[in-house]
Amino acid sequence: MTAKIPSRSGSVLRSSAVLGACLALLTTLLVTLGAGTASAHGAVSDPPARHYDCYLRWPNGPTQQTATEDPMCYKAWQADPSAMYNWNGLFREGVAGNHQAAIPDGQLCSAGLTFNGRYAAFDEPGPWKAVDRPSRFTLNLRDQSSHGADYIRVYATKQGFDPTTQKLKWSDLELVGQTGKIPTGMTTPVEVNAPGRTGHHMLYTVWQASHLDQSYYFCSDVNFTGGGQTTTTTTPTSTTSSTTTTTTTTTTTNVPAKGCSATLRTTSQWSGGFQAEVRVTAGSSAVTGWAVNWSFANGEQINSIWSATATTSGTSVTARNVNYNGSLSAGASTTFGFVASGTLGTPVLTCTAS
Repeated sequence: MTAKIPSRSGSVLRSSAVLGACLALLTTLLVTLGAGTASAHGAVSDPPARHYDCYLRWPNGPTQQTATEDPMCYKAWQADPSAMYNWNGLFREGVAGNHQAAIPDGQLCSAGLTFNGRYAAFDEPGPWKAVDRPSRFTLNLRDQSSHGADYIRVYATKQGFDPTTQKLKWSDLELVGQTGKIPTGMTTPVEVNAPGRTGHHMLYTVWQASHLDQSYYFCSDVNFTGGGQTTTTTTPTSTTSSTTTTTTTTTTTNVPAKGCSATLRTTSQWSGGFQAEVRVTAGSSAVTGWAVNWSFANGEQINSIWSATATTSGTSVTARNVNYNGSLSAGASTTFGFVASGTLGTPVLTCTAS
């Protein structure tokens, strides 16, 4: 019997078919990835939106530690990991400002089950991690594509709402902060004033981007502590003193007429890292710029910073204002934040103004 040798033309045809199939698969993957990249616009970073918080604190995926320490993020990872990898895709198009019609009650945190329900787990009530906030504070929106905003609106749940047992409805919310049309930067601050609230609440942020009719929706969890500023104790034994609670480091100074003070607090922490907020307050006269200095004692390193620029020299850090938050009227405040690796010690902050 003579072995049959395949013809060269047949081999070429089969090779071409395989190559074509591979190219088709590659094209599909690129289109899919491209769609995910196109949706990568922004999120509320402080207080962190639920999906952003899970992405930030568990970047390598869920573990048994996640299940024990953070069961709601663990459930969200299990439900749809792409919600974390596409943490900045929570938007709807063509809403035309009619948000309540587009987003049904019970689906506010998933933007009405956008992306076929990718973010549905964030609608679920439960013991979501909450960060402490006074009744008046600055919310930060991370707009990494610098799309700008026709407006940003921040709502807070009414006193009596229980995020651990109730799904969020529009009727649960009251407007506590808003902006007009603004050219947002990498991080955009929104002043929030939510008096009369204590305990675990939800914030709901609606960001109407300027580049297209795209509306973004974010749920954040806060623990309102009351008052207008972070509650701490200080030791008035020297010109500069620093005291610490479990999550807050406070620095006070004898502020000159044209000076400033700064306080630092951790807003979130996890194994190997933390997120912090620094509040800068002008003295008895207006300032046009400020710089905050401190030193890390435990090998901490800043990975990212918003609403300020940072320079480091060894363990020393200097954070300076950016163009939109340098000018402060007498007694006014602004905030900046950063994410760092390591474990935060008890740094002493000094603030200088111009």
